Parts: sequence; structure tokens; C-alpha cells
Amino acid sequence: MDQSTQYGQMDFNLPHDMVKLPSGGHTYRPKKESLKVGYLTATDENILMSQNTPKDGLIMTLLKNKIYEPGFDVGQLLEVDVQAILIFLRNTAFGPEYDYLITDPKTDNKFEVKLIVDEVNYIKPKHEMGTDGLFSVELPKSKNKVKCKLLSIKESNEIESISNNYPSGMIAPIVTKKLESQIVELNGSTDKGEIAKMISNMPIADSKFLRRFLSECEPQLDLIKTVTAPSGEKVNVMVGFGVEFFRPFFTI
Repeated sequence: MDQSTQYGQMDFNLPHDMVKLPSGGHTYRPKKESLKVGYLTATDENILMSQNTPKDGLIMTLLKNKIYEPGFDVGQLLEVDVQAILIFLRNTAFGPEYDYLITDPKTDNKFEVKLIVDEVNYIKPKHEMGTDGLFSVELPKSKNKVKCKLLSIKESNEIESISNNYPSGMIAPIVTKKLESQIVELNGSTDKGEIAKMISNMPIADSKFLRRFLSECEPQLDLIKTVTAPSGEKVNVMVGFGVEFFRPFFTI
């Protein structure tokens, strides 16, 4: 079977639940406000226990296997929706408790804390999306008017792979490649060559402004938890979604 096959789209009559998408699914084709997501099974343990599977590969495999939506390309999912699905998968399989090893900022000693990752608050974007699914803004330095989109998980993985596979000693063009994926229109033109040329000559002030603007466009989950260290100091902990998000439950 082709490796790109999404097993969750093979119309398996398996137990599942509806996971509401924090983004609202406005940018997806077809539009989806929620997705049918199956529960982790014993078969999925093979994937979770494999030490050879990188983070991106693990997440994409889980999404393809557990999203039961025929015709829906999981690669178009936004990060916030991927996070909501991963929290659902983990909580329904292992419960909402998550053990963290944290450093006490006052003593530098390590201590373990148990977080409850169940109900996660939604952070509304600061900027409103247009009816075309894009965000419009004028750059402060060049005065160029651009329309941008949010990156899908597939695009984010492709950009990250550029950095991982770039020749040693050379600087990977991560900033420009990311902007080329995000900017879809420049002063009314959608010509990719024209957009790429503008990006390569973009003043740093515009680049920083646009990255900050786009970060404010992204719907997000409030993944920061505050805990008290043994010394009494308050410590903010960010819930992460790396490989260890699932694997602490297995002896590997």
C-alpha cells in the first residue's frame, strides 16, 4: 500500500469521537469545524514505541491513521488544530496527567510536577481573517501591501526539513522560504517570481513586522501552566508536543 495512504479514510467502522477544531476550519477544503478522530489502539503502540520515528513522522502518521474523514487532506491542518487532536488522542488513551521534570530557578535542583492537560483555553487571534482565508497588511518600511496565509503542518514540516538537510557550514534560507510560503499576494499580484524577489530584498524591519503580525494571526491554545517549585518560586511550563508527549508511558 502507498505510504501516503491515509488509513483513517478507508471507511473503517471504528470507535471515534468528534474533535472540535480551535481554528474553526475556515481555511480547509472542504471546510471542517470538527473532525472524526479515532482512539489510539494496540496497533498504534508500534508507532509510539518506535525509536526510529522522528517527531514530524510520528505526528503525521498518527493524523493519517486516526482522522476518519474521507477526502480530507491532513497535511492542510493548522498547528493549533493538530495540537487539539494530539491532546484528544493522548487524553483518551492515557488520561490528562502529564509528568514534567523541571529545574527550580532558585536552587537549580530538578523536581517533578504533574500537570493536568484536559481543558485548554483558546487564545483568539488579534487580526481578522478575510473571506478569502487570507490576512491583509501594509509593511511599514517598504509600504508594500501583502496578503498572507497561515502555514499548514505539511508546509511547516517541509520548511523544517530544509534546515535539517542543508549542507553543513551553509546557512539555510529558512526565513525567506517561510515568507515565500506565507505571502500569496503582493500589491495585487500573485506572481511567485515577483513575490520571491521582493522577499529577498525585504528590509529587516518589514520582515520582523510581518513575522510578528502573522504570529498574532494564528489561533492558539494556552499551553502555559504555572507551577510552584519546592523553593516557592513560580515557574511557567509550556506543554510540548514532541515525541515524548506519548512515549513516557512506555518502557523504551
